[in-house]
Amino acid sequence: MHRLDVKKFGLAFGLTGALIYLGCTIVMTTVGQQGSVAFFNTLLHGLDTSSLIKVNLPVRAALVGIVQIFILGWLVGACIAAFYNVQIKKEIN
Repeated sequence: MHRLDVKKFGLAFGLTGALIYLGCTIVMTTVGQQGSVAFFNTLLHGLDTSSLIKVNLPVRAALVGIVQIFILGWLVGACIAAFYNVQIKKEIN
């Protein structure tokens, strides 16, 4: 079995999370509050997101959010790759 590169896998997860965050930001800025609520309500199986959606997010807050999501995604991806690699070692021995 092949080992996963922890840093590359973390980077892939981090960039994917940042891309999803950016997509959400684009949806919220283009369709407004009502459109965002409708979109996320259907995406989340009817969960009412009307009290959670804030479309007046300052640019600075959005940039900080995308960085935070990238860091969390990198950590999650790195952990998954590391745990996967540990399991491979156990199977080989």
